[in-house]
Amino acid sequence: MVAFEWEVPTRGDSRHVGSAPRHRGGWARSPGSAVATDLRTDGRWDPFDPTEQVITAIDTAGYDTVIAPYDPAGEESWILAGIALRRTRYARVAVEFHPGFGTPVYAAKVSATLQRNSADRLQWQLRVVTDAADNRARGDRLTDAERYRRADEFLTVAKGVWDGAGSRQGGFDGGEFNHVGEFYEVTDGGLDRSVDGHRFPTVRLAGESDEALALSARHGDIHLFELSSTGAAPAIAQLVDRASALGRTVAAGLYLPVIARSTKDEAVQRLRRQWRDAYGADADTRTDDLWVDDLTFAGFDRIGHRHPIGLVGSYDDVAQRIIDLTKQGFARFVLSGIPNIEELNRNTEHLLFRADERNRVLA
Repeated sequence: MVAFEWEVPTRGDSRHVGSAPRHRGGWARSPGSAVATDLRTDGRWDPFDPTEQVITAIDTAGYDTVIAPYDPAGEESWILAGIALRRTRYARVAVEFHPGFGTPVYAAKVSATLQRNSADRLQWQLRVVTDAADNRARGDRLTDAERYRRADEFLTVAKGVWDGAGSRQGGFDGGEFNHVGEFYEVTDGGLDRSVDGHRFPTVRLAGESDEALALSARHGDIHLFELSSTGAAPAIAQLVDRASALGRTVAAGLYLPVIARSTKDEAVQRLRRQWRDAYGADADTRTDDLWVDDLTFAGFDRIGHRHPIGLVGSYDDVAQRIIDLTKQGFARFVLSGIPNIEELNRNTEHLLFRADERNRVLA
């Protein structure tokens, strides 16, 4: 079964990219600026309104998962996840966070509350490695290898206090969890009744390094990749083999920015308009070297997307590429588009049913 997901914007949204103010979500430059089409002047406008509209649209359209991304310069992902769980009925909600944001015991406790109040729809998406500036801002002086060891231990402890699994010392004793490790030490920890009957959040990870794949094989339920710089899908055999050796299975997903229209020319024109928004009216030629193939464009991160490589083309061609990717083992796709609600609805109406072969007879 193919699953589609969407990331919630964390720094507002707009019809424009680049330096244009992001009025939707309260990220305009001038204080008090509202959405341009919002005519209310009596104080009823709330910056969270546009975000909630996107969340509701994701749920209503039948997307599998709402993702609240980790963004140190944007809205806090845990807050967005709480809003999303409240505003959705069916979609799962993945909160992306860095293991250094708090202790694994605290993360488990926060998640227990969210699981109890959302029919167990919360998922964890760990951002293990971030850029150097973010590391410095958080006071995180670990090496990348140490960060992966910390993430491994973070998940071990969080699962331990959740379900009472054994630890390096002591194990589960009278409903309490004990652990002594490299980064965390827990004595008589445990959530007990607060998690009774509720499952630990699905764990989502990403990356293609040996450390990333090894961590996912041990702890992950879903592993997200990006298209390679050549436009090819990454090989997932190593992940499958590593997980299988541990008696586990991990589903593979793919980040996939998309600009899809009725024809390839319309899609390319849309890309060019957004590129001009970001770089000026004479900037069209700068995109020439960013085309990997006739359908794959490697500059999405330069026009406001979180991931660099995605698809630009007709609905039929983009859908066929997604179908081809499912045959290579990818079970879910994290789509993105700007502006969010317009592109989300456009993809829902014209792309998703084409991209799921079981539903193509409905076209």
